Amino acid sequence: HPDKNKDPGAEDKFIQISKAYEILSNEEKRANFDRYGDAGESQGFAQQQHRQFHRFHDGFYFDESFFHFPFNSERRDTSDEKYLLHFSHYINEIVPDSFKKPYLIKITSDWCFSCIHIEPVWKEVAQELEALGAGIGVVHAGYERRLAHHLGAHSTPTLLGLINGKITFFHNAVVRENLRQFVENLLPGNLVEKITDKNYIRFLSDWRKDNKPHVLLFDHMPVVPLLYKLTAFAYRDYLSFGYVYVGLRGTEELSSQYNINVYTPTMMIFKEHIDRPADVVQAREMKKQLIDDFLSQNKFLMVARLTSQRLFQELCPVKKSHRQRKHCVVLLTGEGEKFAEAYEAFLTFAVANTKDTLKFVHIYSDRQPEFADALLMDEEKYRGRSAVVILERRNNAGKIAYKALEEAWQGSKEDNFILLDLLDQLRTDPGLLSSETVVADLNDELAPMFLVRWFYSTLDYVSDCWDSLFHSNWREMMPLLSLLFSALFILFGTVIVQAFSDSSDTRDSPPSGKEETAAKTEKNDASFSKESNSRIPKKGFVEVTELTDINYTSNLVRLRPGHMNVVLILSNSTKTPLLQKFALEVYTFTGSSSLHFSFLSLDKHREWLEYLLEFAQDAAPIPNQYDKHFLERDYTGYVLALNGHKKYFCLFKPHRSGDEGGTLGSCEDYDALQHAEARGKPSCSPGSRSIKNKLHKLSFWMERLLEGSLQRFYIPSWPALD
Repeated sequence: HPDKNKDPGAEDKFIQISKAYEILSNEEKRANFDRYGDAGESQGFAQQQHRQFHRFHDGFYFDESFFHFPFNSERRDTSDEKYLLHFSHYINEIVPDSFKKPYLIKITSDWCFSCIHIEPVWKEVAQELEALGAGIGVVHAGYERRLAHHLGAHSTPTLLGLINGKITFFHNAVVRENLRQFVENLLPGNLVEKITDKNYIRFLSDWRKDNKPHVLLFDHMPVVPLLYKLTAFAYRDYLSFGYVYVGLRGTEELSSQYNINVYTPTMMIFKEHIDRPADVVQAREMKKQLIDDFLSQNKFLMVARLTSQRLFQELCPVKKSHRQRKHCVVLLTGEGEKFAEAYEAFLTFAVANTKDTLKFVHIYSDRQPEFADALLMDEEKYRGRSAVVILERRNNAGKIAYKALEEAWQGSKEDNFILLDLLDQLRTDPGLLSSETVVADLNDELAPMFLVRWFYSTLDYVSDCWDSLFHSNWREMMPLLSLLFSALFILFGTVIVQAFSDSSDTRDSPPSGKEETAAKTEKNDASFSKESNSRIPKKGFVEVTELTDINYTSNLVRLRPGHMNVVLILSNSTKTPLLQKFALEVYTFTGSSSLHFSFLSLDKHREWLEYLLEFAQDAAPIPNQYDKHFLERDYTGYVLALNGHKKYFCLFKPHRSGDEGGTLGSCEDYDALQHAEARGKPSCSPGSRSIKNKLHKLSFWMERLLEGSLQRFYIPSWPALD
């Protein structure tokens, strides 16, 4: 091969080998070559090529299997062509079909010498498994790279199995026994139950619980045949399967009970009556087609119970034409001995009147209450009793036409005659179903619980990871390893940061401060920076600048896109406590480079604030400047998040529910307080409110700000800050 042999003549030799294979693998070309040399060239040139080939062939020995390998796509083995898969075909057909049968898929390519040796085994196993009911697929990696990459095949040849949409790689030696065992291992282990004299009655009686016919295969093989397992997988939604090894001690009673010929494989299907089979088939060689024909005619009980919408749609299909009209006779009943007699009478009637255009079913009214109420209208005469309804589905949206028997169903001869008469009239008069209604989809009564589904999904995921850990190459393992190490790094980093943070909190716990008196306000303002460093812990330090006419343009009007300025409104008397509380509340958000923090003096810029609040629809009513209470309005503790580029702001109004001491407990809400002030009525004194408590829920508001869930108030332009 030119890629393996660097000799200058290697490429020519390889071409000669390909040419020789092309001639020898085609009977017509081989005959022409024997007679005329190369049929496509002149005779002299063909004879020259013929002599070159013989000289080359005399110097090398090729195993016979070599000539079974297709060197390129034009000379691909015809046995693989019918199995070739394309990406869209795989996604749209093969993956959904893998829920009915497992697939064995081979990934191959041109010029693959390793593929030579598996070719005879592959052909034999592919034909054998396909006859048993397994699916076969071939992917050419050279022409279907997308599909090969999707399957996780990074080299050729690669063999893998596909079942229920899940891919499993084959890692053993490519021999017939290993491949058969591989396909068998793909199947679930509980498909077929071993049946003996001790458990056959319990197995056949389970039709009431799982609402399925039960199939028994009697054979003299000690191991369940692969054909039977594949069949059980394909029909697992409709039938339950059991296997009886007739050569085993402990099956004599079972064999004599049903008169079994121990020398011939026998398949029996049981429905509502376990003392006799509903259908039987015997054959010296059980073929897949024979089994499929037998089972497809016995997929449902004689009077199946409607346990899901899927079953309802299959048993009572929507009519497509008058010739394909099908009706369902539904027994609405209950559970327990009270309703047993009515059910048995209905079952006897169904067995005696089975037709292709009629389906007899029953439903538990207490498990499907919406369905029962839609048909019976909750009438008193049906309450606590069984009822029979004849219906026909009109469309997939739930519309049905129906007619209910006038009286409750008791299973008497009179009831049988009435129902039989209605069915006879229905054959000649479809308009007999005069009532129409729309029914909701049925509940899936047999669906597993959420916790059970979650447990099995987790188990499958862990199993896949464990298998990948031992069999996948490094290229396949890199994403998983990267995710694992990233998670460990984040976890380790979080623990370290938390440890240092806790130690810092222990060393630098903030001292308890007192409320400052009005007489010391000016002194506190002058020394705010120094006092903040001593009273606020280092962890809570936030850089907060005052918004003035000097920095107004740079900090707001021309703020970069995506940046916001969070502005605290305060007064000279509330400056120190509000700033301390503000720093503690917004500290956890200072890591964002797009947030800036400022404060605005209400004493200096009240008119600017009043102008902005006029655009806030949910704010308290703003009085005009001629109102005598205009200057009494208290906006301290308001916080505005200003987006200078998009010209909008979000508003935080102070917390007014009162502090822990209950100083605001006697006050009404803040809007009522403002109206009281506007009318000149006495209200709670400002001194009785805790100033710091105004910003009690600011951190929650900041979280919503970052989420983008706060209401935005847009303005035409930013007013000047005089």
